Amino acid sequence: MDNAERIDREKNSGKISSTLKENMDYMSERLAVDVNFDLVYRIIKIGERDACMYFIDGFCKDELMQKMLQYFMSISKEDMPEDAHEMSKRHIPYVEVDLKDSWDDILYGLLSGVFVLFVDGYSKAIMIDSRTYPARNVTEPDKDKVLRGSKDGFVETLIFNTALIRRRIRSTELRIELMCAGKNSKTDIAICYMDSRVDHKFLDHIKNRIKNIKVDALTMNQESLAECLYERKWFNPFPKFKYSERPDTAAAQILEGNIIILVDNSPSAMMMPTSIFDVIEEADDYYFPPITGTYLRLSRFLITLLTYFLTPTFLLLMMHQEYIPEAFRFIVLKEAENIPLIWQFLILELAIDGLRLAAVNTPNMLSTPLSVMAALVLGEFAVNSGWFNAEVMLYMAFVAIANYTQSNYELSYALKFMRILTLILTYVFGLWGYIGGVIICLLMVVTNKTVSKQSYIYPLLPLSPKKLGARLFRLRLPDARK
Repeated sequence: MDNAERIDREKNSGKISSTLKENMDYMSERLAVDVNFDLVYRIIKIGERDACMYFIDGFCKDELMQKMLQYFMSISKEDMPEDAHEMSKRHIPYVEVDLKDSWDDILYGLLSGVFVLFVDGYSKAIMIDSRTYPARNVTEPDKDKVLRGSKDGFVETLIFNTALIRRRIRSTELRIELMCAGKNSKTDIAICYMDSRVDHKFLDHIKNRIKNIKVDALTMNQESLAECLYERKWFNPFPKFKYSERPDTAAAQILEGNIIILVDNSPSAMMMPTSIFDVIEEADDYYFPPITGTYLRLSRFLITLLTYFLTPTFLLLMMHQEYIPEAFRFIVLKEAENIPLIWQFLILELAIDGLRLAAVNTPNMLSTPLSVMAALVLGEFAVNSGWFNAEVMLYMAFVAIANYTQSNYELSYALKFMRILTLILTYVFGLWGYIGGVIICLLMVVTNKTVSKQSYIYPLLPLSPKKLGARLFRLRLPDARK
C-alpha cells in the first residue's frame, strides 16, 4: 500500500495514523502549510524519535513555545514513553493537555489556536492549549455606562468574558457549556446558566436549535445567531433579545434563572428569555437606593411612552384644534406652515438618523465641527429658512434626545417605526387613524412572544400584581430576595 492509499484510508476513517510522515502529508494536503505563512510547523527529534509540531503564529505564546521546544529536545531515548498517554503524563510540563485521534478534532483545535504535536509511533496527537488571543483591555463599554458601579465590560475574547462572569458568581451551580456553529467559521458559543434555577426544557430547546444551525458562518456574530435561533416575523420590530456589554448585568440575569449566550468575537451578552420590562431595565436602577432607582425606572418608562405619543398627538391636535383645551392653546403654531406638518416630521425623522450615522463615521477630531454644523443647520437655519416650524423642531429635538435614554437600540427603532406609522395614519385618517396607529402598536407588543413562547408583557399579561410591582418599583435587596 503506497502513501496516497494510506492517506485516503486515514481520511475515510477520520483517524490519524501512527506514522508521522502520513500525518504530515495529510496536514499538508488539508491545510496547505507551505502556502499559509502564519501556519507554522517544525520537525524535531524527541528521544531520537521524529516529531512535528504545528501551531498558528499569533495564537500561541512565543516564550512558552521556545521553552517547550528546548524541553522536548532534551528528552533522552531511555526516557521516551511508548505511547502518547504516558508522554502527556510524564513529559508535557503544561496544565491544559489533551489527546486526540480524530482529524476533525485536531484540525478544529489547531485552527482555534491549540498547539499540536505529532510523534512518530504514537496513534494520538498531543494537544497543548497554550493559545492567547489578541484582545483589548477590559474597560467600561461606551454604550452601557453607569453613574455608579463596576467599570469593566465584555471584550471580543470569549474566555475573558466567561472569567468576568465566574468572578461574580462563585457557585457550583453555574454552568458554562461550549458549543460551536457555522460550517466554516466554527464560531465558539458559550451558554451560561444556573443549573438549579434555569428552565431545563427551554435550555434543551436552545441547545438543540444551536446544534441544528445550518449556516456557512456566523458572520455578524450574535445577530446571525439570533436570526438562526428565532425566525421572527419581519413586520414586528420589537426586540426578542436583550444585549448587554456589562458582566454585572449578565451575572444578574443568570442568577434570576435566565440564559446568557456569549459568542466569540462579540463584546456583548445575549439574554433570554426577554420581556419588554427586561429591555427597559438598566444597571443604574440597582446601583442607587430604592427610591432613586424607582424614580429612574419610572422616568424611563414615561419618557419611552412620550417618544412614541408626542409627535402624532401634536399632529392630531394641529389638524383638529377644537380638541385643544383652552389652557393649552399656547401649543398652536405661531407661524404659518410652508410645508405640511407630516412632511416636516418625516424629513426630520430621516435627518436625525442621518446625523446619527454621520456621528458614528466621523473621526473624533472632527466631531466638534460636526456638532456645530448640525446645531446650525437643523436649528436656526432650518427655522429661518421657512422649511420647519419652531414647534416641530422643539418636539423632534425632545424625541431625538429622549431616544438616548433607552440603551436598547432595537427598542428605540421599534418605537420610531411605530411613531412614523402612526403619523402617516393620523395625517390620512385623522382621529381614527391616530387610534388605529395606537392599536397597531399595542397589538405588536401584546402579540409578540419571547423566545420561550411566554408573554412579552408578563407580568402585566397574564397579570401578576406582586411581580408587576417588582418590575415597576425598585425593591430593597432583602425584599426582592427569592
